[in-house]
This record gives sequence, C-alpha cells and structure tokens, in this order.
Amino acid sequence: MNENIQSQAMKRLAYIEGHLQGVKKMVEDDRYCVDILKQTHAIRKAIEKLEAVLLDGHLQTCVIDSIERGQTEKIVGELRDLYSIGR
Repeated sequence: MNENIQSQAMKRLAYIEGHLQGVKKMVEDDRYCVDILKQTHAIRKAIEKLEAVLLDGHLQTCVIDSIERGQTEKIVGELRDLYSIGR
C-alpha cells in the first residue's frame, strides 16, 4: 500500500473510531434513537469512503502488478469473490 493511501486510510479510520465512541456514549446516555441512527448512518458512509480509498489503491498498485506478472485470473477472482460476482 502506498504511503498516500495508507495516510488517507488512517485518517478515515480515526474519524470512524471517533464516531463509534460517540455512538457508544449516546447509547450509554440513552439518547434519542433517531439521533443515534443518524450517527450510525454517518459511520456507514465513512466506511464506504474508506473502502473506496482502499479499493482505488488496490486497483492502482496490486491489480496492475498482478496483471503484469500474468496473474490476471487470480486477481479478477479475488475481486469477484470480494463483491460476490458471478459465483
């Protein structure tokens, strides 16, 4: 993983971790359910953004390297399995 992708991922993980701690506190404090659900929705979106950053990094590095080494079927299979496509 290149340093830029790793840095972006770590920032997003810190954000997610902070949000999770906030939701935990909200549950402990018996906050209004809709307010908690809004925060869990934000966490899901943050995880989706993290996944997009990681996938983009994977496509730009690992996938290209694998194709250049003649491992196209292997790398395509991994992506299909990851996204449950065609199996």
